[in-house]
Amino acid sequence: MRTVSIFGATGSVGMSTLDLIQREPDAYQVVALTANSDVEGLAQAAKATGAQIAVIGDPARYDALKAALAGSGVEAAAGEEALVDVAGSGADWTMASIVGCAGLRPTMAALKAGGTVALANKESLVSAGGLMMEAARASGATLLPVDSEHNAIFQCLAGGTLDDVARIILTASGGPFRTRSRAEMADITPQQAVAHPNWSMGAKISVDSATMMNKGLEFIEAAYLFPVGLDRIEILVHPQSVIHSMVEYRDRSTLAQLGSPDMRIPIAHALAWPRRIATPCQPLDLARIGRLDFEAPDPDRFPALRLARQAAEAGGAVPAILNAANEVAVAAFLAGRVRFLDIAMIVEEVLTRYSAPAPHAIADVLAADAAARVMAGQVMERLTAC
Repeated sequence: MRTVSIFGATGSVGMSTLDLIQREPDAYQVVALTANSDVEGLAQAAKATGAQIAVIGDPARYDALKAALAGSGVEAAAGEEALVDVAGSGADWTMASIVGCAGLRPTMAALKAGGTVALANKESLVSAGGLMMEAARASGATLLPVDSEHNAIFQCLAGGTLDDVARIILTASGGPFRTRSRAEMADITPQQAVAHPNWSMGAKISVDSATMMNKGLEFIEAAYLFPVGLDRIEILVHPQSVIHSMVEYRDRSTLAQLGSPDMRIPIAHALAWPRRIATPCQPLDLARIGRLDFEAPDPDRFPALRLARQAAEAGGAVPAILNAANEVAVAAFLAGRVRFLDIAMIVEEVLTRYSAPAPHAIADVLAADAAARVMAGQVMERLTAC
């Protein structure tokens, strides 16, 4: 029986992971579940799975969680340090799906503990990729990608080597505004931006998909996970989201991983790896789909792609700055404080105005992240004052 901890258990990835685990209750023992503020969802999941401990990220919600778990035998804890302590407690398999840079310290703790870490928190790897990969090497941890694109690449590399790779091709749906002009995107609302045509995701990731920053972050993530060189990683828009990514080898054979757009498929691959388990997902019906379309991405309409590539090329603390500014800008957009097209503009101005030394420890990453957030706030203040 594999012991499991799920960080971000009440989010879409966390709930999909719980769904799969509950279908094979004899194979997995849930040790810990965490959430940011959803006490009711966390307590319900912890009691249903018999978790040993449930941790709420917001310390102000501790009493509510403790009350919700009363009599269940599930221990309650709260706060960032509790998240880090639980992450380092040594579960066999950890799902790292806390959204944003908030997941960085728990993910690092899980990697240092030396188990298997299924990574659905791309922002952590974007901000501290070098440090995370070094932590995994030092502890012997196994890092498995859960993003559908990186999981697809991982599957396509089975039996091959990075030395034989000619190109890694990250596919992108193009988001809900793929065919719109810049002018047509000027008045996009948060409700429109979170309505992804293919995937069911959280609000932040959905907005990132709409701006295509999500694909930019995945480009940086791929550079750390599959170090073939930035010039051999490409992005290809594929609106149907059937091919999740491809690997072209130097003999010009191209392997692609296909599947329905359901996150339970890559989660199941990571959960059971190196074996496979059944999922309740819809089988792929290519006859019904009928066609697969492809087009080059447009960095003029979607400047987040250009910004992410520039950040990857610059390296050091720049990807962390990019990610922090984007998180602030997206949150402001969702709150109605800035417009859709302002998101990339805010990120670009922060990248232009702020720099930091290359990080040598997590504290350096967090310092750069914090300073970039302050700068993003200042940029937004000037923007909204105009």
